[in-house]
Amino acid sequence: MQIKGQSAIVTGGGSGLGKAAAEALAQAGARVLVIDLDAERGEAVARAVGGRFAQADVADEVSLQAAIALGREAHGPARILVNSAGIGGPPLRTVGKKGAYPLELFRRVVEVNLVGAFNAARLAAADMVQLDPLEREERGVVILVASINALDGPVGSVAYTAAKAGVTGMTLTIARDLAPRGVRCCTIAPGDFETPMLRLAPGGFLDQLLQLVPFPSDRFGDPTDFARLACHICENVMLNGEVIRLDGAVRHSQHR
Repeated sequence: MQIKGQSAIVTGGGSGLGKAAAEALAQAGARVLVIDLDAERGEAVARAVGGRFAQADVADEVSLQAAIALGREAHGPARILVNSAGIGGPPLRTVGKKGAYPLELFRRVVEVNLVGAFNAARLAAADMVQLDPLEREERGVVILVASINALDGPVGSVAYTAAKAGVTGMTLTIARDLAPRGVRCCTIAPGDFETPMLRLAPGGFLDQLLQLVPFPSDRFGDPTDFARLACHICENVMLNGEVIRLDGAVRHSQHR
C-alpha cells in the first residue's frame, strides 16, 4: 500500500513510539488521526503533523468509537492503524515480599494492552473492510505493538508479559480473519526503546539493559527505528500475520 494520500490512525500518538509513527506517516503523505489519553501531548503532535487529535482510552469502546468517528469525518475512513497505546507496570513478582501480585493491577495492564489492542483493531478494521480495494485487492493494514517481554518473559513483568503475549498470540488469527476482506495484520515487538516508559526505570538498571544488546550496543532503540518499520509494513503487501522483533538481538531471559 502506498502511504501517500491515505487516512491513518495512531493510538498512543502523543509520545514515544506512537509520536514517531504519526510523524513518519504524515511525512510519507498520510492524513493522521492522533489518539491519546493525554490531551496536551496528543494535540501538540497532531498540530505538528497537520492532523487531528481525539482523546480516548483504547480499552473503552464508546470513547474509541467516537475518536475513530472524528477521524472518519475529518480524513475519511482509515486504511492504516498503528496501535501503540499501552501502559507498563511496576516490577513485581507473582509472589513477592509484600505478598501476591495485586489482581487489580494485573487486570488493568491486560485491559489496556491486550483488550485495548483488540478493541482498536476490530473497530478500525470494521471501516477498512468497507473500502474499495486498492492494488492486489488490499483494503487496509492493522499494526499492533507487543514487546520482546512477550517472548522472553523476564522476571517481575508478569502482567505486561501476559498482555503482550496475548497481542502476539492474536496476530495470526486476526490476519486470517481479515484476509478474505483484504486487510493485513502484523505486530511489532520492540526491545528497549528510548520512550517515557523506559525512562521510568532506575539509571543503574538501564545500564544493565544496554549491556545485554549485542548490536547496536551503543544505544537503545530510537522511536524512529520503530516508525520506519511501521511504514515498511504498510508498504510491503507480503507482510501479514507476522510478529517482528525489533531489538538489536537482545534476549531479556539473559537477565535474572
